[in-house]
Amino acid sequence: MLLYIHLASPWLLLLLILIPALIVWYIYRNKNLQPEITISTTGFINRKFKTIRQRLFHGLFVLRVIALTLFIIALARPQSSTSRQNVTVEGIDIVLALDVSGSMLAEDFKPNRLEAAKEVARDFLDQRPNDRIGLVIFSGEAFTQCPLTSDRSFMINMFKGIKSGMLEDGTALGDGLATAVNRLKNSKAVSKVIILLTDGVNNRGAIDPLTAAEIAKLFKVRVYTIGVGTRGLAPYPFQTPFGIQYQNIEVEIDEPLLTKISDMTDARYFRATNKNKLVQIFSEIDKMEKSKIDVTEFRKKHEQFLPFLLIAFGLLVLELFLRLSVYRYNP
Repeated sequence: MLLYIHLASPWLLLLLILIPALIVWYIYRNKNLQPEITISTTGFINRKFKTIRQRLFHGLFVLRVIALTLFIIALARPQSSTSRQNVTVEGIDIVLALDVSGSMLAEDFKPNRLEAAKEVARDFLDQRPNDRIGLVIFSGEAFTQCPLTSDRSFMINMFKGIKSGMLEDGTALGDGLATAVNRLKNSKAVSKVIILLTDGVNNRGAIDPLTAAEIAKLFKVRVYTIGVGTRGLAPYPFQTPFGIQYQNIEVEIDEPLLTKISDMTDARYFRATNKNKLVQIFSEIDKMEKSKIDVTEFRKKHEQFLPFLLIAFGLLVLELFLRLSVYRYNP
């Protein structure tokens, strides 16, 4: 809770310019009203005859000046306000389902599809500090590489360990998607998202991709699908007795299937034909899936002019009392 002090009518403080003018007038007035007596010598006048009453005579004027100053401050209406903010950050749970099949080693992306996807996805996830992130990899089978976590250093280490050949080769889209959904089904997050990235056609696995999409829809999980690969042919490295040889292979991505999966879950399908396009896709997903931040501010004002007014009134009463008693003038 924060405390603020401010003035409701600060422009009234301009009246304070009367104070210096009043002081100048008082000095001028008392200078001209000093009594003058012509005497031959001042030796008989001793300083010890100057009483405390005489010394404090000008204190009456000081009391009046202070009282006037406090009155002006009271007119400006000083106020205190207490402010409290309730900030609620509701993150998004995101699972990245990444294809690690052999075809992800094609080098139409630099250095290859898999490494480019890892780099771009890692940068994307690093920019979402309020979200929990999970990682599923799949090829001929699916495996949870990292459960939902907010530990970014742990996630980065999990990314480093991803490589093609970790699992049996093939493209089991349905298994990869179903495994990702399983990681999100019990999530209480405001939004649950899967980003499924693949470069092939479903040819393995025990679960049909559309069945997995129905399950995702049931658990209110949005599935953004990304097809990775240039159009036409892509250079692919083959290990031969003479070293690595490159051969152009046809890029086959089941775009109608990926589009249908995204449409069923109220999301979108994207096609990345190069690394720059992949960066743009992740940036677009980032804009669509923002964490929800609610800020509720409570502010209560309290008038603080009364203490100034009471002190000023008390000083005026004190001045009047002293003037009518101690400093009473008898003509």
